[in-house]
Amino acid sequence: MHAPSPKPDQHDAGILDELPGELLMWVLIISELLVFGAGLAAFMGVRISDPDGFTAARAHLDPALAGINTIVLITSGFLAARGLELRLKLKRTAARLHLTGAMALGCVFLAIKAQEYAAKAAEGISTETHPFFMFYYLLTGFHAAHVLAGIVVLGLVAWKDEPRTIETGTAFWHMVDLIWVLLFPVIYVLG
Repeated sequence: MHAPSPKPDQHDAGILDELPGELLMWVLIISELLVFGAGLAAFMGVRISDPDGFTAARAHLDPALAGINTIVLITSGFLAARGLELRLKLKRTAARLHLTGAMALGCVFLAIKAQEYAAKAAEGISTETHPFFMFYYLLTGFHAAHVLAGIVVLGLVAWKDEPRTIETGTAFWHMVDLIWVLLFPVIYVLG
């Protein structure tokens, strides 16, 4: 006679159970990171064929403004994380205020980016000016669309106000931060 096999312990969690937020959000995050990674790899690959042209094109960018935008997004990521922490401590109003602050800083980021695009347009710079600018507009524009989506996500999770949804929303927002932290040096700084 065989002894019955033990029932799995309900407290045994797999690695997927330990991810913050929802699994499907992590599928989205990984796929978005792969898309941006491919874009950055293509940018670097094309840059190899024309390093002087890329350096000359980069001179038309404003790295100080992009640096301010980096600080803005990192601060907004801090506010989103702090919002989750406050919600876990049952401080709902403070959590919502922090999430709203993160959203507001996302709007500041987009306003600065719009100012940057307007300056490029005033110089007559478009996607056809040089391959550098094709990648510049493609990568930063796609990122800006993610910032806009992230603002909407943060608004929804602040309204829904459940710890699990806030955790999921902030995971997306941190992905947006991470992508910018990768884009900033490659596009604006590396010579």
